[in-house]
Amino acid sequence: MILYINSCIRPESRTNRIAQALLQKLGGKYEEVNLENEQLKPLSKEALDCRTELIGKGDYSSPIFRYAKQFASADTIVIAAPFWDLSFPAALKIYIENIYATGIVSRYGKDGQPIGMCRAEKLYYVTTAGGPYIPDYSYNYIRDLAIQYFGIKETVLIKAEMLDVDGFSADEIVQQTIDGITSPTN
Repeated sequence: MILYINSCIRPESRTNRIAQALLQKLGGKYEEVNLENEQLKPLSKEALDCRTELIGKGDYSSPIFRYAKQFASADTIVIAAPFWDLSFPAALKIYIENIYATGIVSRYGKDGQPIGMCRAEKLYYVTTAGGPYIPDYSYNYIRDLAIQYFGIKETVLIKAEMLDVDGFSADEIVQQTIDGITSPTN
């Protein structure tokens, strides 16, 4: 199953347009988590205490683990996240906070190091930026989580930048980015 995590809120989102082209090249069938529609919230003290208690008991039957289970069982993950204010939308961070459940997406080895438990072999990160794209606090963060904590072996950055800079054609840049997506494999 391909899991599409969509953190684009604008109906005309250029990031979503590129992600949709990628999804079509991946086969066109996917499950979408549209973060705008999910109404996820940061974990409160009560929710965190409940999750900690359930994890301690090894009880993953609560709906609080729905997103973590879906993420861990995906074969391929596509994240669409526009580059806003030097990072990705806050909704994506809240999603990550909600999926990080020890015992579902990762566990700790005898040496205390995290061991990823996710099925996905590959994660695609699709982004657009009005100016130059800086991956430090967006893609690089997601890449490090994917590899070091989730056990996803490969991440791919697909980006279109300089979209709002005078002298650059946003439509041409987006189309070139779409055209550059070549038969990805799951």
